[in-house]
Amino acid sequence: MIEPVKANKQHDLHMHDRKQLELTGVQNVESFDSEEFLLRTELGHLTIRGSHLHIKNLSLENGLLSLEGNVHSLIYLDPGSQGKNKGIIGKLFK
Repeated sequence: MIEPVKANKQHDLHMHDRKQLELTGVQNVESFDSEEFLLRTELGHLTIRGSHLHIKNLSLENGLLSLEGNVHSLIYLDPGSQGKNKGIIGKLFK
């Protein structure tokens, strides 16, 4: 039996005036509040930090997420070191 190839991983991010974000390839919203979102995307974990952040639209079935608020930073964690990321992720939310 041949397994499907997952070479078509896609993740796009579009930011408008540092106030609106539109993302594709979102697999899960791990945690969120008005200052920080932690997402699992097709290409690794993404941390979005800012102020007054809130979800405008979410469709995990389609991998889509739209956010509004003041975006201060976008940080990708290395997808190749999942074991290490868990420690880093744990530290982010202490």
